[in-house]
Amino acid sequence: MTTTDTPLTKVLGAKTAKALAEHLELDTAGDLIYHFPRRYDQRGEHTDLRRLEVGEQVTVLAQVQGIGVKPMRQRSGNLLEVTIGDGSGATLTCTFFNQAWRERELTRGRWGLFAGKVTDFRGKRQLNSPNYQLLKADATQDEAAEEIEEFAGALIPVYPAAQAVATWTIAKCVRTLLDTFEPPADPIPRSVRAGRNLVGIGTALREIHRPSSEAALYSAKHRLKWDEAFAVQVTLAQRRTRAAAAPGTARPRRDDGMLAKFDASLPYELTEGQRTVGEEIADDLARAHPMHRLLQGEVGSGKTLVSVRAMLQVVDAGGQAALLAPTEVLATQHFRGIGAQLGALGRAGELDGDHSGTQLTLVTGSLGAAARRAALAKVADGTAGIVVGTHALLYEGVDFKDLGLIVVDEQHRFGVEQRDALRAKAARPPHVLVMTATPIPRTVAMTVYGDLETSVLSQLPRGRSPIASHVVPALEKPAYLDRAWKRVREEVQAGHQAYVVCPRIGEGPEDDSSPPSDNEPARRPPLAVTEVLPALQQEYLKGLRIEMLHGKMPPDEKDAVMRRFAAGDVDVLVATTVIEVGVDVPNSTVMIIMDADRFGVSQLHQLRGRVGRGSAPGICLLHTEAVEGSAARERLDAVASTTDGFKLSEIDLEQRREGDVLGASQSGKHSHLRLLSLLRDEKLIKEARAEAATLVAEDPDLTTHPALAASVAALVDEDRAEYLEKG
Repeated sequence: MTTTDTPLTKVLGAKTAKALAEHLELDTAGDLIYHFPRRYDQRGEHTDLRRLEVGEQVTVLAQVQGIGVKPMRQRSGNLLEVTIGDGSGATLTCTFFNQAWRERELTRGRWGLFAGKVTDFRGKRQLNSPNYQLLKADATQDEAAEEIEEFAGALIPVYPAAQAVATWTIAKCVRTLLDTFEPPADPIPRSVRAGRNLVGIGTALREIHRPSSEAALYSAKHRLKWDEAFAVQVTLAQRRTRAAAAPGTARPRRDDGMLAKFDASLPYELTEGQRTVGEEIADDLARAHPMHRLLQGEVGSGKTLVSVRAMLQVVDAGGQAALLAPTEVLATQHFRGIGAQLGALGRAGELDGDHSGTQLTLVTGSLGAAARRAALAKVADGTAGIVVGTHALLYEGVDFKDLGLIVVDEQHRFGVEQRDALRAKAARPPHVLVMTATPIPRTVAMTVYGDLETSVLSQLPRGRSPIASHVVPALEKPAYLDRAWKRVREEVQAGHQAYVVCPRIGEGPEDDSSPPSDNEPARRPPLAVTEVLPALQQEYLKGLRIEMLHGKMPPDEKDAVMRRFAAGDVDVLVATTVIEVGVDVPNSTVMIIMDADRFGVSQLHQLRGRVGRGSAPGICLLHTEAVEGSAARERLDAVASTTDGFKLSEIDLEQRREGDVLGASQSGKHSHLRLLSLLRDEKLIKEARAEAATLVAEDPDLTTHPALAASVAALVDEDRAEYLEKG
């Protein structure tokens, strides 16, 4: 019998096994059996050739209608042209160079499966040198149908294929494999299968390749989606269980401490969301197990204030808190912002400080030697209760007296190794609060951040202004771009400030990190800060105070530019995405994003959150050369149409390969989300999460479920387990 571990060389011919390994990375019987069809053609329902598009890799079931050989004009040799049709009235030409011998088998009236890439030659669609498999010669319609059924069952599976390995070759290999295949032990426990009406693993694997009916195919897919969802959710449930059992230090709230003083001094009321989330975090911190919480909140929803209150609770309880930011600009911004919020409470020991407060300290890589020594001494002896920094906090020589809470800003910028390095600086596992302004669809939160408790801040604080967004189609309507620059001038004349954001710096090709877009024709390089700046200074915004900001500037220079902009000494800041997170200048009211189609949906949403942060309304203008009707333009229209970050995050997810959510790119192997859709299968994921929580509560190490343990290990290996934490 053949098992999932059997090498394909023992099941198929050496030549075929080698082709599957080289072109599709299928080495074992398990690799092949889990190489699922991407779609199915109905038996007797011939593919409608009218629906084929140029550039598509297709497989069609069609009949030879005409054949002819003619000499080639430009070079020696002959060209065989075969016209095929499917009964819809449309035809397709198959061309073969110097293969006139095929005329003997491709005779008029023969039916066959033809596979190749659709091209266009002088208005005619054709397949160049397609792979094909003919049905039985002179077969009646009934006989042809019988042969197709023999070939692939009632539904014809169409597999993800390669140029050297056609879909029917894969189908033949799967049929050969199924003749001797012994299914693995079922990883989903019998009680779960019965309760959720799931077919067995053996039935599911057979029916997905050779479905006996539409209903059987649905049941097979549903069951195999459960395997994917359940393995991930069991992994996450185990992580939550381990975290809950880990010994931590309780940091309960005090009624007479800094937090109480801070709350009393706030010039405004907390939003209902801030109060609710604050209570959740306060309760977590008061427990003797480390908190692991994800705080989602739209740009400007007040996440930082929530984190400051949590840090004060920990300092009140005798511990220290560290806020880890991804860039020096953002760390400095947080340091200043938190300092302003704390006032005298953050300056204990200084002349104007509150003796019952603490000290706020900044640790970054660009600190001078003396300043660094002084800061590290305060961190080590506990004088600094709240420490803000970049990854410089992770280096050797940064020692905390009693690290009680880590706040990680913009989680997606940090790897799990960096977070673990900071955790290791605490005597006992500290509490962890992860913050993100990138809205995450519910299913992704359950699947990627499922080991963290989740809180959401959806309300904006009072006084925040709406942001209007508009697409500026520069090629179609150049006057719109002229109007955009005039609008910037008007805002500046009204006493406000503006951002102009570019996709790259402009110092070389290495700066071009913009994503490829929609398989569109080659385009000019993305606009760069160093190109746009002089054009604005000399022409479009001449006379205004314009400066630039990007990630390759020296830290002190970046800091100086941000200080001048925050102080109102700069009218227009031309920048890269270095301003994407955390930069808070309430006087900024307008942003123009150049080549906006080069950015992702979530990134555009993040960027525009930098304007409208004060009492004046914000405006975001999305410059693009993408034409109307293109995928890139539709993406921008979607961003302009709504400020609902969660809605946009679902659009963003639709446009990414969902398998990447589980880190397929991390290991270079196939994605393990083959069937599960994080958008469409929300109900199934919720059910799998509930079942996984129950099972892991009874058997945390899966001791009595060895098949499930093996499945989890295979589906969520160490690379992916780490990726789940990274998000």
